[in-house]
Amino acid sequence: MTGSSRGLGLLIARELAARGCRVMLCARDAEELAAAERKLRATGADVASIPCDITDADAPRRLLDAVHDRFGPLDVLVNNAGIIQVGPMEAFEEKDFREAMETMFFAPVRIALAALPDLRASRAGTLVTISSIGGRIAAPHLLPYVTAKFAAAGFSQGLRAELAGSGVSVTTVFPGLMRTGSHTAARFHGRPGAEYGWFGAAATLPLLSMDAERAARAVVRAAERGRPELVLTPAAKVAVRLQGLAPASMTRLLSVTDRALPGPGQHPRRDVSGAEAAGRSALPRWVTTLGDRAGRRWGEPRPHN
Repeated sequence: MTGSSRGLGLLIARELAARGCRVMLCARDAEELAAAERKLRATGADVASIPCDITDADAPRRLLDAVHDRFGPLDVLVNNAGIIQVGPMEAFEEKDFREAMETMFFAPVRIALAALPDLRASRAGTLVTISSIGGRIAAPHLLPYVTAKFAAAGFSQGLRAELAGSGVSVTTVFPGLMRTGSHTAARFHGRPGAEYGWFGAAATLPLLSMDAERAARAVVRAAERGRPELVLTPAAKVAVRLQGLAPASMTRLLSVTDRALPGPGQHPRRDVSGAEAAGRSALPRWVTTLGDRAGRRWGEPRPHN
């Protein structure tokens, strides 16, 4: 399972382990990964981990070798790794799009293709792609992210169609905002403090975001039942329905939203961590209390302001 050292990935791994799965964790940060492994082992989970940058060309081979050596053939693959870059279009360059596509599209494609022989052989293999509501609705100020998530969703849905009858089930998940502490792990561009203000509030407030533990349970249930797709959070479901029924109205709504978001500023090309952006933001700390609490519990870095 990729991107499983913290946040939603760690919670999905915990849910899988609770259902008797033996789980191989994968993430770039070896220290965070070791902490995640200890956390799951404390619950009685049969778990191992491998530090790995999934954008490396040899990552699929290394991951599959580690799984085979420790557990045997692979039955379930969850592609969850991701990065979030927040800012206006003017703040991004081609390399930002390439980084997003490598992490959230090309790497998952390579890993999925490498895993298919195992999944086919099991006759009940399961592949789960964690896309995003951003893979259905092109939210402003997240352009590299939504571009990669749209691509990942297309690949996942096409793969399900082509694997029909093979015994391999593919589920595409479209989460809305969840309280995982993701506002502290994102990278901010343009006017970082102002961008953190809207993103931190949206990723934390209950009416806009979802409890990540509940989301993880829903993801695993959908995979168990072989559902083709899952949209999470009421706000995301409303947005998807509006996009389907009235795409022109959704486009106008997104344009209005964009005009309400911060402008690029005098020096839009920035790359600021969530912690640093929080220190520049006027957003009151209490607004992100629920998200900060979830982040501390599930491994996201802590903001400071």
